[in-house]
Amino acid sequence: MPSERPRLTPPIADTRRAVRDSLESLPPGALVLVALSGGADSLALAAAAAFEAPRAGMRAGAVVIDHGLQRGSADVAERAAAAARDLGLDPVVVRRVEVGSAGGPEAAARDARYAALESVAAEHDAAAVLVGHTLDDQAETVLLGLARGSGPGSLRGMAPVNGLWRRPLLGIHRAETAAACHHLGLEFWSDPHNDDPAFARVRVRESVLPLIELELGPGIAEALARTAEQLREDDDALDRMVEEVAEDLAEHIDAGIALPAAALVANPPAIRHRLIRLAAHAEFGVSLSRSQTLEVARLATHWHGQGEVHLPGIRVDRQDGLIRFVAAG
Repeated sequence: MPSERPRLTPPIADTRRAVRDSLESLPPGALVLVALSGGADSLALAAAAAFEAPRAGMRAGAVVIDHGLQRGSADVAERAAAAARDLGLDPVVVRRVEVGSAGGPEAAARDARYAALESVAAEHDAAAVLVGHTLDDQAETVLLGLARGSGPGSLRGMAPVNGLWRRPLLGIHRAETAAACHHLGLEFWSDPHNDDPAFARVRVRESVLPLIELELGPGIAEALARTAEQLREDDDALDRMVEEVAEDLAEHIDAGIALPAAALVANPPAIRHRLIRLAAHAEFGVSLSRSQTLEVARLATHWHGQGEVHLPGIRVDRQDGLIRFVAAG
């Protein structure tokens, strides 16, 4: 850290304000942990948390995850930890993880990282983990979800608050976090994976979004982020509505749960499909794909005496006007 107090520039002020707003709902004395990679986003977040948390009567620490996927990753992790200590964060925890292969390298690394962050948070009784996703990350997430046809679950993007996780920087561009680090005299690490076109997210960042902005004009990232926020509001409202409807409709049966076929038909598809997905997930912990959901829905909407539908760990059939979800024997 430089010996002189840094001038308060707009990027520094914006990151601090974002963190201050994110901490508002937490109790005094709470410990918040910053997920710190050493990159510009998480380092700017760590600096803002180190400034704002004490002023809110809270403590701020950091967790550095070493994925072990690159040569010298341990040195990168230790430099990030040293930067956190210099900022005054405490505790500072470095955790090495083993990354599997399920779902591809990006998903496997993310799963290992979040599991380790959650474990460290539990060990230190942290009230929240701050993650450095930016507005640009949100736009990339929405665009990738749109390309995959993933529905509201992906198009809603990342929530600013989701249980333990808080993402204060979702309204701030990546360029602002880099500027904040420069203005604070903080040297950040540039992950070579962030420039590797083998990853779909990098191709979206480096090629797709710039091309869309070139052809359609600036502000695409902001528009995608606004779309995510609006969809998240609608999706949350529909989910709450479906939970209330399910309380009235669902019937517990031996080894499962049932929904009245007539009620499924009477409801619009958005409610019908959510009821089906909720029954499978709430009772059996199974998340259904779009095609699986539609196959179950046809037992109600297009009933011609067809046989049962087989899902992972679940059999679904129609008996006596009920769509029955039972554990597969």
